[in-house]
Amino acid sequence: RIDPHMWAWLFRMLRNCTAKRFAVNRARMLQLARYSHECLVELRNRLGIDYDQSARGLLTVYRESRSFEEAKREAQLLKRLEIPFQVLDSVGCVALEPALGQARGKITGGLHFPGDESGDCRKFTVALAERAKSAGVQFVMSTTVERLVANNDHVERVVTKTGDLAADMYVLACGSYTPLLLRPLGIRLPVYPVKGYSMTLTSMRSALMPRGTMSDETYKIVISRLGDRLRVAGTAELAGYDLKLRPFRFATLEHAVRSLFPGAMEGSRAEYWCGLRPMTPDNPPVLGRTRYRNLILNTGHGTLGWTMACGSGRALATLISGGKPDVPLEEYSITRFA
Repeated sequence: RIDPHMWAWLFRMLRNCTAKRFAVNRARMLQLARYSHECLVELRNRLGIDYDQSARGLLTVYRESRSFEEAKREAQLLKRLEIPFQVLDSVGCVALEPALGQARGKITGGLHFPGDESGDCRKFTVALAERAKSAGVQFVMSTTVERLVANNDHVERVVTKTGDLAADMYVLACGSYTPLLLRPLGIRLPVYPVKGYSMTLTSMRSALMPRGTMSDETYKIVISRLGDRLRVAGTAELAGYDLKLRPFRFATLEHAVRSLFPGAMEGSRAEYWCGLRPMTPDNPPVLGRTRYRNLILNTGHGTLGWTMACGSGRALATLISGGKPDVPLEEYSITRFA
């Protein structure tokens, strides 16, 4: 694409492709993810939200011996970061996920991360919104935000198609669209949309479905069991803000499912979806203050939006309330791109 913003973002990403930068960025992401998980569990227990959650961990399977051996060598970083994991051969993978039985010959081995959880983020969000409404939060739905109006050192109002909104404090959490709203204010945010696809399968035979969440390292996809449904997600497409469903992109998802779980898609119904992941060039999100005293950023979470959502929200709520967040927000500040 002839898109200067994409090429500038790619150049910044390339600068982060060093072992030293990788270690720093991975540690920052892990720090926020761990804190966010604590916040999620506390919120779930306090509010009693159900979202087809599962705490069976994550199994990453490797089809090629070379990639599996590389993963085991790189596992030294996981040990340093104190991430619990277990190395499994193909027999161990099948023992953990019996539905992989027919695909045992295609799997070299895997890594199991027992601390990981999964669930339906949409069900979680809808349930959380209902709790928020009952607490007095007002949601303005089906409304397009056109621009932010700033005066000197503060934001005055938000202009929407249905009228202006004014507040004491503003949190900009518009995902991939955040940079578009910031540019007129003179703020350059290196967040670029990376398009991802998913399909959700229903009416599947339970015996052919995995019991937990898996990732296929070869095809870079994630397969999650959500109650009686199976969600398959992956791919990374640089297509700007295009939201068209491209059927050929789902071929990889379908092939991976059929390869690992033969017969699983027979007779099932598939719902297809795509969305834009707001990616920073170094991977950690952008959280915290801007040069406008009443404008806070909460964006750039990439593929880990829900993973880091509760922790990001708690940290920023603490900041706005005048407290000291439990995570060092300076590590996630927009100033790191200066």
